[in-house]
Amino acid sequence: MPDLSTIALFCAATLALLVVPGPAVIFIVTRSVSQGRAAGLVSVLGVHLGSIVHIAAAALGISALLAASATAYTVVKYVGVAYLVWLGVRKLLHKGHDEEAVEVQVHSKQRMLWEGFVVNVLNPKTAIFFLAFLPQFTDPNAGPVGPQIIVLGLLWLALGMASDGAYALLSSAMAGRVRRSARARRRLDVGSGLVYLGLAAWLTAEKA
Repeated sequence: MPDLSTIALFCAATLALLVVPGPAVIFIVTRSVSQGRAAGLVSVLGVHLGSIVHIAAAALGISALLAASATAYTVVKYVGVAYLVWLGVRKLLHKGHDEEAVEVQVHSKQRMLWEGFVVNVLNPKTAIFFLAFLPQFTDPNAGPVGPQIIVLGLLWLALGMASDGAYALLSSAMAGRVRRSARARRRLDVGSGLVYLGLAAWLTAEKA
């Protein structure tokens, strides 16, 4: 297992990475602003359930195969892009009625959880990040690398949920008044749609 100094260094590096908003944070903030604190927190849970898949894949060496295969990378990449485009277009085309302006459109918790999970699982950059980042803090002399990656991954998971949860709480707290306006809600729908499409464009532009 990693020693305490390695764990401390890993936690410091992880926090430095987590405080910089990335695609997952943007997704969570968008959900929190448009649908409230509960939606943001459920999205955090969904995103990090997806992280568990990537951690397990890194520990088992599946991510190495994904990084080495251009075809596998491209398939996963564009499935994720297609899903984000679908979310974005749906938001842009959605039009609420005036009498519904005081209500926040609420999706089921299962649906919000699933969307967060899928957005993260279908991001191949996340898989490759775990493959490249976690092994840097392992030591083959300390025992099997796989269990070490799992320990580091669980630490990353705990820090990630705390960081993303803070983003969700802060963004939802700032959005309360905005959501009461029908016009503002429409702007949020447009903004959310553009964020999803922007994430899709970001993934498309990234080199395999």
